Amino acid sequence: MKVEQLARGSAAAERSDIGLARRATIHAALADPHRLAIVDELALSDRSPSELRTQLQIGSNLLAHHLDTLEGAGLVERLGSSGDRRRKYLRLVPDGLAAIWSPVEIVSARRLLFVCTANSARSQLAAALWNDRHEVPAESAGTKPAPRVHSEAVRAAERTGLDLTRARPRSLDDVVGEPDLVITVCDRAHEHLRRAAPARSHLHWSIPDPADGGGPSAFDDALLRLSARVETLAPRVARPPTARPRPTTRGTSQGTSQGT
Repeated sequence: MKVEQLARGSAAAERSDIGLARRATIHAALADPHRLAIVDELALSDRSPSELRTQLQIGSNLLAHHLDTLEGAGLVERLGSSGDRRRKYLRLVPDGLAAIWSPVEIVSARRLLFVCTANSARSQLAAALWNDRHEVPAESAGTKPAPRVHSEAVRAAERTGLDLTRARPRSLDDVVGEPDLVITVCDRAHEHLRRAAPARSHLHWSIPDPADGGGPSAFDDALLRLSARVETLAPRVARPPTARPRPTTRGTSQGTSQGT
């Protein structure tokens, strides 16, 4: 794949304006110490307004205002007592806070490509982590590929149960077809692609190069950083409904038999 090809197409994404508005409403409702304290309390126990008023030591009018705000955000609901019919209990709406953590953007992709400069460590590790975690296959490539994968990257991968022994660096020019999502894990590669294909939409993870004078701990640290980013992105990527699932291969840096 030539660098110029990166300018054509972008990752298919469905952004939900409703989801964004919902999250904003929830965050606004929680942006007050009293309302946050109410939510914390109701996470443990249903409470009557009078119990909350005593616990928070605030007046009836102020409590009513906070409860109205939380109800308006869909976080709190009132239930009638089955004992004293005059009483009401407040409880958190089940999964009311779930929208905060729900992905707002879902990327539809059949294939991912991780890119760094040498394709000898970070992009190899990222692709291996991704393939171990997700059904959508990932490959890796470099803007200036090294002769071989860094030995410390192979050992770091092995320490976490991933296998890079057959992986080989390759150039972007050798990538067949166009991936649906390109993720740079190297600042130099990101800046190179931005210059070569400024219209291309791709993601960037700024991961320090562990090969810059770092020993095994630097590669372990890079692996941890990449793992955290993969865990964050994984729920936001989905295979198109018509795409066939790939065979799962534990710990390889790409979904095919060819190393990267």
